[in-house]
Amino acid sequence: MRRAFFTIGALFALVVVVLLRSTLAHERPRAFIDGVGPGWRTLGENDFADVNGDPDTWKWTNGVLLCSGKPIGVLRTRQEFANLEMVVEWRHLRPAGNSGVFVWVPDEALAQLKPDALPEHGIEVQMLDHGYREQYERQSGQKGTWFTTNGDVFAVGKSKLIPFPPLSPDGSRSFPRKELGRGAPEWNHYYVRAINGELRLWVNGEEVSGGSSAVPRTGYLCLESEGSPVEFKEIRVRELP
Repeated sequence: MRRAFFTIGALFALVVVVLLRSTLAHERPRAFIDGVGPGWRTLGENDFADVNGDPDTWKWTNGVLLCSGKPIGVLRTRQEFANLEMVVEWRHLRPAGNSGVFVWVPDEALAQLKPDALPEHGIEVQMLDHGYREQYERQSGQKGTWFTTNGDVFAVGKSKLIPFPPLSPDGSRSFPRKELGRGAPEWNHYYVRAINGELRLWVNGEEVSGGSSAVPRTGYLCLESEGSPVEFKEIRVRELP
C-alpha cells in the first residue's frame, strides 16, 4: 500500500507540473516598456508650451505635472514628432475624470485655439476614469455604449484613422481588447508606439487598441485638460526613424 501511495502521489505531482507549464506556455507575453535605454529622454516643464489654458491650469512639482482641468484645452510639446515611442503615467484625482494624449496634432489645429476648446486634429489616446460612464448616463439619460474607460484610440475632428477592432458601435473608435485601466486615484501606465501612421496603445503592460493609416502623421503631442484634476509623470519619448 505504501508503494502504491507514493506512486499515485508522484503521478499527481507530475500532472500538476504539466498543467502549470501548459498554462504558462499559453500566456501572452507582456511588453512593459519603461522608457529607459538608448534614445529615450524625459520631457519636463521646458519641453512643453501652454496653448489655451489659464496660468494655473498646468503646474509642475518635483517632476509631476498637475492639470486642474479648467479651462478645457491642451498643453503641447515644443517639438513636433513623426515616428516615436512614448510612455506616460497618469491618474485622475477624482472619480469620473476625463483626459487624454493627442498624437500628431498639426500647427493649424492649435493656432488661435480659444479657451474651452480642443484641437480639431490629432489621434486621441483616451484617459477616462471608470466612474465617467455612470456620470455620463446620469447626466445625459443615455447609455454610454460609444466609449470605454480602458483606453480608446480614435481620430479627432479632421484627422483620419482606420481603427483596429473591436470597434465602437459607429466604427470610429478602437475599443480595448482587455479591461486593464485602474480607477482614481491609482496610477496607470501607457505605452504608445506611433510609426508611419500606425498607432498602438499598451495599458499597464498589455497592448489593447490602436489604428492605422493616420492622416496627418506628424505633429505635436498634447496633454488634455477636460474638466477634472489629473496628474502626469514619467513622460518619456524616443524618436524613431
